[in-house]
Amino acid sequence: MIILSANNIIKTYGVDPILTNVSFHINQGDRIGIVGANGAGKTTLLNILSGRLAYDAGDFFVSSNTNIGYLKQSDNFESEKTVYEEMLAIFTELINMEEQLEKLSHEISEKSHRGNDVTKMLHEYDDMMEAFKNRNGYGYRSEIHGILNSMAFPEECFNKKISVLSGGERTRLALAALLLKKPDLLLLDEPTNHLDIGTLKWLEQYLKAYGGTIVLISHDRYFLDQTVNRVFEIENHKLVTYEGNYTAYAEKKKLREADELRKYEHQQKEIQRQEEIIRRFKQHGTEKLAKRAQSREKRLDHIERLDKPVAPLGKMKIRFKQNYQSGNDVLLIRELSKSFGSGERERQLFRHVELDVKRGERICLVGPNGIGKTTLLKIIMGDLQPDQGYIKLGHNISFGYYDQEQNILETENTVLEEVHSAYRLYSDTEVRSLLGRFLFKNDTVFQSVSSLSGGEKARLSLLKLMLSGANLLIMDEPTNHLDIASKEVFEEALQDFPGTMIVVSHDRYFLNRVPTRMIEMGEDGIVNYLGGYDYYMEKKQSLGSGKSYLEELGQKAGDDAKTSASSMEARRRDKEAQTQQKRQEKERKQMETSIADIEAKIEWIQSEMCREEVYTDHERIASCQSDLNRLKELLSETYEAWIALHD
Repeated sequence: MIILSANNIIKTYGVDPILTNVSFHINQGDRIGIVGANGAGKTTLLNILSGRLAYDAGDFFVSSNTNIGYLKQSDNFESEKTVYEEMLAIFTELINMEEQLEKLSHEISEKSHRGNDVTKMLHEYDDMMEAFKNRNGYGYRSEIHGILNSMAFPEECFNKKISVLSGGERTRLALAALLLKKPDLLLLDEPTNHLDIGTLKWLEQYLKAYGGTIVLISHDRYFLDQTVNRVFEIENHKLVTYEGNYTAYAEKKKLREADELRKYEHQQKEIQRQEEIIRRFKQHGTEKLAKRAQSREKRLDHIERLDKPVAPLGKMKIRFKQNYQSGNDVLLIRELSKSFGSGERERQLFRHVELDVKRGERICLVGPNGIGKTTLLKIIMGDLQPDQGYIKLGHNISFGYYDQEQNILETENTVLEEVHSAYRLYSDTEVRSLLGRFLFKNDTVFQSVSSLSGGEKARLSLLKLMLSGANLLIMDEPTNHLDIASKEVFEEALQDFPGTMIVVSHDRYFLNRVPTRMIEMGEDGIVNYLGGYDYYMEKKQSLGSGKSYLEELGQKAGDDAKTSASSMEARRRDKEAQTQQKRQEKERKQMETSIADIEAKIEWIQSEMCREEVYTDHERIASCQSDLNRLKELLSETYEAWIALHD
């Protein structure tokens, strides 16, 4: 069943076309991802679908009684209520029904006690009770708790005023409110911004089981693969529909572009051949050939000419270089701890953090929001001081920093001034050439930094990072706001970078391509995992840690999505199960951390033994072999102890 359709929609801003003859339909239950470069018109289309923006021409149809919910990219939730009060307000009708049921129950009790006939009232009470039950009257409070917890709002935040929340928290709250309302058509503009990996997994599971229709904009390729079954691509003001998820779209797009180019080139060759024949016929000047030339000209005029495939928009050209090489030992961290506040308001972020970084490593930090990943980066940079522990930097270390909020950009500068003020040795011509590589062309270099979009600010920050020549790149969510094409170029540049990098990211596609080591941060320190995101997840499961914050949220999502109501008895059983689970996990945690640490040390020693300067040195290779044998024996003993915990 079609719930929404558009036919030849046109939208312009001034003389600039945004959407040209856009046509599509959306079926009930569709999961649609809208992709395209920054500025292609994705948000414009979503605003048209939501009714917030008028279109200039075309036909637009929405099925009657379709309830539409819309999450804007930066939904600055405004309210004077607390977090929980705002969520409760969504269920005002159910709360009123609850009060009416209580009042009616009291009246029935009083009249029955006086001997009055209450048959009619009992029927009314039963009907109201059935309606209350069908609308999840017994489970809506549990549903509020589940959604808020899954969107990283623990119960201690429920009484927090919305006015004091950060921008990211308000956007997450707006998403939570929208999911609780359960509209028939859910429109989401970059819903994965401000979400950690655990919450992303939860949202994926929730959307998979969502009963309505979903249309979302996202640059998160992993998220699109998990959630959508159709892709709308907006490119060169037009919309093309692809069946399947993001991976299927990427493959089909390549085939479509190759096929269109082949057909166009074939037609051009045929047109040139016919024109040459016509020219030759006319050249001979005979009446018979002249008629044949006219006949061919008429046939040629009636050919439906194919448009030349438009070349894809320019891609960012980026290459990271280091001005000089650092020493082999880049960074050593021992027993690092950090908390904020004091007394009863003191909040521990992390403690016992230990990290040893070698030259050439590409390290990615993951962990729940609020655990202190950005704080750790700032401590490494020297912008914050730890409460305990110390950091030792290696020889010849030079930092390059990417701030996810782009606070290091001067908003009053123009784009040209921003680069030129930091790198004065470059001429204006050289700076403009560099800016062109990052898609700042013509008059865009004279725009103020404050007027740039999130994606444009991200590209400008990456240009400054590239020019820094640093050998240690510290990056906080660098792929946020980048479109898919820019992400791919950026990832390739990082893979070719000869220096060292430490990155905070929730982009799982990025986490599969870039890191050589992943580090999961928790309150009691870090756990190392060699390799990318998929290996990290497999390793956690193989170690029996399937109930980490990632999997807990993923499992919880499946449960919450299958049923929105739960009885008091079910809640009691869940609480008991959680208590038992926490007790068991606490016993296993130290053992699992030890196993991961030993395995990381073994892999490190094995890689060291492959280096020429080590295996040609008899003393060093003997020492390494001794350490390796000792660690393997210790690993075997630790695994036996760990297995015993599970028996």
